[in-house]
Amino acid sequence: MNIKPATIRDVLRIYWGHAWRHPALLASMLISLGIAVVFSAIYPIYYKDFFDFLATAARTEESRDFLLSIIWTVFTIHFLEYIAYRSASFFDAIFTARVMADLRTTAFEKLMPQSYGFFTNMFAGALVQKVNRLSTSFQKFHDRVYWHFYAPIIRITSVIIVLTFESLEIMAMITVFVVLLVIVNLIFAKWKIRFDIKRSLEDTHTTATLADAVTNNDTIRLFHGYEYEKTRFGKAVERLRRAAVVSWILSSVNDSVQALLFIGVLFVVFFFGTHLWYSGALTLGVLILTYTYYNQMQRQLWEFPRTIRDIAESIADAKEMAEIINLRPGILDASDATQLDTSKGEIHFSHVSFSYVVGRSVFYDMNLSIKAGERVAFVGPSGAGKSTLVRLLLRLHDVREGTISIDGRDIRAITQQSLRTAIGFVPQDPILFHRSLFENMKYGNPLASDEVVYEASRLAHCHEFINALPHTYETLVGERGVKLSGGEKQRVAIARVIVKNAPILILDEATSSLDSESERYIQDALEHLMKGKTTIAIAHRLSTIRKMNRIIVLDRGRIVQEGTHDELLSQQEGLYARLWSLQSGGFLV
Repeated sequence: MNIKPATIRDVLRIYWGHAWRHPALLASMLISLGIAVVFSAIYPIYYKDFFDFLATAARTEESRDFLLSIIWTVFTIHFLEYIAYRSASFFDAIFTARVMADLRTTAFEKLMPQSYGFFTNMFAGALVQKVNRLSTSFQKFHDRVYWHFYAPIIRITSVIIVLTFESLEIMAMITVFVVLLVIVNLIFAKWKIRFDIKRSLEDTHTTATLADAVTNNDTIRLFHGYEYEKTRFGKAVERLRRAAVVSWILSSVNDSVQALLFIGVLFVVFFFGTHLWYSGALTLGVLILTYTYYNQMQRQLWEFPRTIRDIAESIADAKEMAEIINLRPGILDASDATQLDTSKGEIHFSHVSFSYVVGRSVFYDMNLSIKAGERVAFVGPSGAGKSTLVRLLLRLHDVREGTISIDGRDIRAITQQSLRTAIGFVPQDPILFHRSLFENMKYGNPLASDEVVYEASRLAHCHEFINALPHTYETLVGERGVKLSGGEKQRVAIARVIVKNAPILILDEATSSLDSESERYIQDALEHLMKGKTTIAIAHRLSTIRKMNRIIVLDRGRIVQEGTHDELLSQQEGLYARLWSLQSGGFLV
C-alpha cells in the first residue's frame, strides 16, 4: 500500500472544494465582513475632522452643533458596523458547521471503500482521529483566514487608501512596515511547517499507540504487560512532547521578533509624524487618525504570526486525511460494472493465481467449480489458502491472473455491493456493532420485517438467551460485542445471515465458539440456512463436514484431494486421512 504524501495544495483543494458547495453563504460572509471592516476604517476620518475643528473653532452654538453632527454620524457608522459584524458572525457559524459536516461525510465516504489490506495496516483509533482532525483543522483554518487574514487585508487596504489622501509620508511608513511584517512571517511559517507536520505525525502515533493498548487491554492484563505498555506509550508521549516544544519555542521566537517590529514602527511613525506636524505638513487630526489606525492594525497584525502558524498547523493536521482522500482504493468497481442478479449461485475459479508478496504465490493456476446448491467444505493445514480463497471470492483482494465467476459472470465485472449482497458470511470471530441485539440481527437486511428478524433469532437459538436479558432485544452488546459470550455472538451472527437470506453462503468455522449443546441447536439452524444455497464451509467440526456434498483438501495453495468424507478416509496415504488422525474433540487441526 503506497500512500502518496499530501501537499499543501492538496489540502487547500479539499478545503476549497467543500467551501464552494455553499456559494451563497460564502458570498454573504465575505460581503458582510468586508462592509464591517470598511465601516471601522471610515469612522476615524470623522474623529480627525472632529479634533481638527475642535483645535481651531470658536466656542459657538454653531460649532457645538457641527461637532454633535459628527458624533451622531460616528454613532450611525458604529451601529452599521455592529450590524455587519453580527451578520458576518451569523453567516460564518452556519457556513463553518455545514462545511465541517461535509468534510466528515467525505472523509467517511473515502475511508470506508479502502481495501481490506488498508485497514489491516492501520490503527482504528488513528483513523478516527484523522477523520476528526480534517473537520476541526478546517474550523481552525477558516477562522484564521476569515477573521485574521481576510479582515486585516481589507482593513490595511482601506487604511492605505485613506492615508494616501491625508499624508503620503505616513502611508509609506505604514505600508513598508506591513509588507516587511508579512514577508518575515511568511518566510518563517514556510520554514517552520515541517516542525508542525512532525508534531502532527507524533500526535497521531501517540493516539494510535493508546488505541492499540486500549483495544488489547485484556491481553495486556493476561500477559502482565502493563509496565511494558506503559514504557512504550511513555516513549511515544516523550517524542510528542519534544516535537511540540520545538514547535512552540519557534513560535515564541517569532512573537519576540514581531514585538520588536511593533515597538520600532510606533517610534518611527510618531518621530517623523511629530516633525511633519511641526513643519505644518500634518494636522492634529491626522496624527490622531494615524494613532487610531495603528491601534486597529496592531491588534490584528499582532495576531498575524499566530494566524500563519495556526494555518500551517491546520494544514499539517489535515494532511494525513488528505492522503487517504487522494488514495485510490485498492479494489474498485469497473466503469461499466453492472448489478449481479444471482439466480443459481454457480462458482468457478478458472486458472486463478494470487500472491500477497511478489514471488510467493498462494494460488497458482488453480481451477475449481462449485455447482449451484452444492455444499463444499475446504480443509487443510494452516496456510493452505482456505481463508484467502474466501477473500478472493468476496473480492477483498483481486486475483493476479485468471477469473472468478458467479453464474458465468466475472466478479470484477459486477459491482462490489451486489456481489457481497449475494453472499452471506459467518466468520469464525464475528464482530458486532455496539448497538442493540435487534439492530445487529436486522443488519443482514435493513428492509426485513420485525417478524423476519424474530424468526431468524429463533432459528439461530438466540431467542432463549435474549429473553433472559433485562432489556431483551434492545440490549446493547458493547464494542465489538464484548458483552456477549463467544457462542452468543456466533448465534447472533448466524441470525444476521438468516435475515440476509443470500443465495451463496460462506461458513468460516461457524460453530467453533459453541459448546456441544449450543452446537446441536446451531446445526439445526445451519441445516435450515444451507437449504437451497451454494455453501462453502472452512475447517469446521466433524458433524458439518460429513453433511457436505464434497470436501476439498488444500495444501500450499493447491487442491490435493477432493471427495466425500468416506472417499477421502479410504485414501490412507492422503493428507485428509493424516489430518483426521490428528483431530481432537471434533476439530480438524
